[in-house]
Amino acid sequence: MISQIFAKKNKMAKKRISNPTLKLGTFLSIITIQSCALHPVSWQPPIKPVHENALELNDKLQVSRKIDLDGWFGPEDIIFDKQGNLYCGVHIGKQDFSDGKILKISPDGVIQDFYDAGSWVSGLHFDSRNNLIVLSHKQGLISISPDKEITSLANKDNNNRPFLIPNGLDIASDGNIYFSNTSHDSSYDIKYGRKLIIELKPNGGLYQYNPLTKKVTTLIDGTYFGNGVVLSQNEDFILMTETTKYRIIKYWLKGPKKGETEIFMDNLPGFPNGISIREDGSFWLVFSTRRNDALDKIHPKKGMKKLVYGLPDFIQPKQEEYGMILNISKEGKILSSLFDTTGAIIPEAGSVKENNGFLYIGGDIVPYIASYKLEKRSTTKLKMD
Repeated sequence: MISQIFAKKNKMAKKRISNPTLKLGTFLSIITIQSCALHPVSWQPPIKPVHENALELNDKLQVSRKIDLDGWFGPEDIIFDKQGNLYCGVHIGKQDFSDGKILKISPDGVIQDFYDAGSWVSGLHFDSRNNLIVLSHKQGLISISPDKEITSLANKDNNNRPFLIPNGLDIASDGNIYFSNTSHDSSYDIKYGRKLIIELKPNGGLYQYNPLTKKVTTLIDGTYFGNGVVLSQNEDFILMTETTKYRIIKYWLKGPKKGETEIFMDNLPGFPNGISIREDGSFWLVFSTRRNDALDKIHPKKGMKKLVYGLPDFIQPKQEEYGMILNISKEGKILSSLFDTTGAIIPEAGSVKENNGFLYIGGDIVPYIASYKLEKRSTTKLKMD
């Protein structure tokens, strides 16, 4: 882990350097070198919303239960097949994204390795032929057939830029695949994720893959940490979360506004991540964490952002453990909210799927999937620990 590397370096430095002036010089050199790697944009965030009415705080999510992942981390997306099996992509360590798999979990809780991806998988969806369409950080957009034949669909956009952090995914009834790519500049790790948040540059995009023509089309070129993707109930528009701008973007697929982009929801109370649809056409929206006042204050100050980014990892501010899920309407209004303000059970949320009266909640670095019961009804759910 990066933090462990910094810690080891500092222990060695203390043994080698006894002169306080040299110590200070070494520390400042580290800050200067790191700061030069950041080229931030100045931005004034809106004043964050107040927690009242439908956004009133509660701790309903603390009754959620956990589905263990046998030592794997990061179920960033969750999907169910017709038999009720759950699939999720995972990576090898809490801060290690260098290897990963797709896990298959049966309704009675049996875990199997479905696909050895060799990397984190952050997008999953079944198409009409029961192929599992996958966003792999190593292979890009791929298809896994029922007999596990792998087909590479796309690993670059139509401008020849690589999909290095492909993220959210949905498939329309006509077979077109819609997905986001967070960045075409670098693969993902904790350090680069922090850079994307502080630097605030539009390094990604929203894309369409046509399985008939086998071509990728860029729908939005330049997105701010483009993340979760979901089609509307009538498939007339698609939504994509922009994590670092605290908002959701709408791209029109049909109607008089076809091809136009607009803001669906702005000034959200946290860092939006995954988004999924309900049977009634409303949406579930999950957050990595809530807004950070200190970050909002430095966003307009490019020099301060460079200084903060240059600090060694072991003294960098850490992400707050905080669970938050919103149910939002087709029009972008908050209908209800679920919280774990302590982060004890839901420390962060990267994905959410509703199935048989339960919400199944994953995240970027958690070692389990949480399930939250929405209503009393006869259901078949996964075995809990």
